Amino acid sequence: MAQPTSAQRPADHPAAASGRVGVLLINLGTPDATDYWSVRRYLKEFLSDKRVIELPRFVWLPILNLFVLTARPGRKGEEYAAIWNKERDESPLRTITRAQAEGIAKRLGGDDKIVVDWAMRYGTPSIGERLTALQARGCDRVLIAPLYPQYSATTTATACDKAFEALARMRWQPSLRVAPPWHDDRAYIKALANSVRDGIAGLDFEPEVLVASFHGVPKSYLIKGDPYYCHCVKTARLLRDELGLDDARFKLTFQSRFGAAEWLKPYTDETVTALAASGVRKIAVVTPGFVADCLETIEEIGVGTAKYFKAAGGEKFARIDCLNDSPNGIDAIEAVVRRELMGWV
Repeated sequence: MAQPTSAQRPADHPAAASGRVGVLLINLGTPDATDYWSVRRYLKEFLSDKRVIELPRFVWLPILNLFVLTARPGRKGEEYAAIWNKERDESPLRTITRAQAEGIAKRLGGDDKIVVDWAMRYGTPSIGERLTALQARGCDRVLIAPLYPQYSATTTATACDKAFEALARMRWQPSLRVAPPWHDDRAYIKALANSVRDGIAGLDFEPEVLVASFHGVPKSYLIKGDPYYCHCVKTARLLRDELGLDDARFKLTFQSRFGAAEWLKPYTDETVTALAASGVRKIAVVTPGFVADCLETIEEIGVGTAKYFKAAGGEKFARIDCLNDSPNGIDAIEAVVRRELMGWV
């Protein structure tokens, strides 16, 4: 049905753009700066999320406010400062996520009905802000594309929570779609394998073992029904098969554990230490659960994990970049976006 023209509308009818489709890429988040208070503000939002920390509030909030948010921001601020994009004065995650959105916009550039934007679950730009901006540009249908190939309540679900929270405040809500997990998508696995091959080709050594390190979550989340572990295992298996490696040359691990509870195993730091102790001297680490390089890949893997390996006798260590906004990375995201836009454009 044709939209009424301005001449057909009542004189006091507010202008309302419509008829376009939005694509909102969402990543985890980042502090706005590396100083104590900026990092503290970011960590408070992140670690206050009930999806991320499932402890009872009366137990967790005193620990968070009295201990974690007192000591952790300073240390994390120093780590962020070491990887900060000083030219743009922002974290690499923000730089790369913006570039990914720009890359997808170019790939979809033949259709002016589509508007591509990006947001962060924690920090800025916020999901609510960007959904409002998309609506203002006439997007009455929006595809939410969480940049987490493997689903977890701690990532995909909380991004959706925030999007639905924003919709709850809107009088005229856009129709919403959420891209499902793409941990076993053929385009994603192919992009990962190509990225690993390219990364290894650029090294001055041949890795004896490739370690695929995913962000960890508490084991209790798996027991409660979170599919994240199973998604990671399937991604790792498909990537291993695509690369033609056996179990001896390919290891699945989990990083970034926090607190005293048991997390998903095997742990990345313990695995690389054991590899070096067993006589393995050359390894490379890929992080398939991250589509953009960030503190957990650049600093935790590139610096911290490398130290564990070399302290135990390892000699050559390499961190393979995430897909980022490389052609491989844009290929993977584009495949997901185009599939989920079917029927709308």
